[in-house]
Amino acid sequence: MQVHLVDGTYELFRAFFGAPPTQTAAGLEVGAARSLARTLLALVKKEGATHVAVAFDHVIESFRNELFAGYKTGDGIEPTLWAQFPLAEQVTHALGFVTWPMVEFEADDALAAAAHRFADDPEVTQVRICTPDKDLAQCVRGDRVVTVDRRRGTELDAAGVEAKFGVRPGSIPDWLALVGDSADGIPGIPRWGAKSAAAVLMAYPRLEDIPARPDQWTVKVRGALNLSAELEARREDALLYRRLATLRTDVPLKETLQDLEWRGPRPAELEAAAEALDDPDLLRRV
Repeated sequence: MQVHLVDGTYELFRAFFGAPPTQTAAGLEVGAARSLARTLLALVKKEGATHVAVAFDHVIESFRNELFAGYKTGDGIEPTLWAQFPLAEQVTHALGFVTWPMVEFEADDALAAAAHRFADDPEVTQVRICTPDKDLAQCVRGDRVVTVDRRRGTELDAAGVEAKFGVRPGSIPDWLALVGDSADGIPGIPRWGAKSAAAVLMAYPRLEDIPARPDQWTVKVRGALNLSAELEARREDALLYRRLATLRTDVPLKETLQDLEWRGPRPAELEAAAEALDDPDLLRRV
């Protein structure tokens, strides 16, 4: 069987910026939450998913904000989008999907922990992490754990990660530490770009492996002297950035593989969700 792990936060953002705005009779914006319900139903009706879990950032801040003041926060999120997060979690659970609203950890951590756990289950043939987020590429294992961009209809196995980013999946946190990630507030190391970081990390997969002196590097990289100087001046920063970019696989998720099997909606909850979304057609579609 396949396990589908869905980045609910990404799907809600995608719905908000891609679906037309829709208001209830009371004037509440619900377009993104409605669209999310449709895409989750399509996952089982059109894509054949049988075992599904959906993770949300119930709050944007996490333990990483305590490690680094510049890490991403909820500042700047559109209020009409932020107001739909509770609705999104409500309708997802009402539709019968395992729902993980994360507080201390991030949604990405829940997906990483679940992928780590279920990939080793002999009943599982493949774990499909439904997100285009480059952070989750670190979870890819051969073709057993892949990331899926449902909007583009593409997926990345280990070979695909290496082709796209120039590094193996296990080096993605190190690559992000060097290059930075503006979406997460990780600044990276000056002068290091995607190509230089990939070239060095293919030879030295971990930051600790990179020799302090550039004349000891076995790979030729343009501007090696400056790159090395910047890294040596900011080694501790780089290690912190890698820690921020490394997803946790120890998130305490209580659900078993059997719990993830989709058995249809929860009728009473679905009626309440349809009422909250002012969407009576939701019941018909289910």
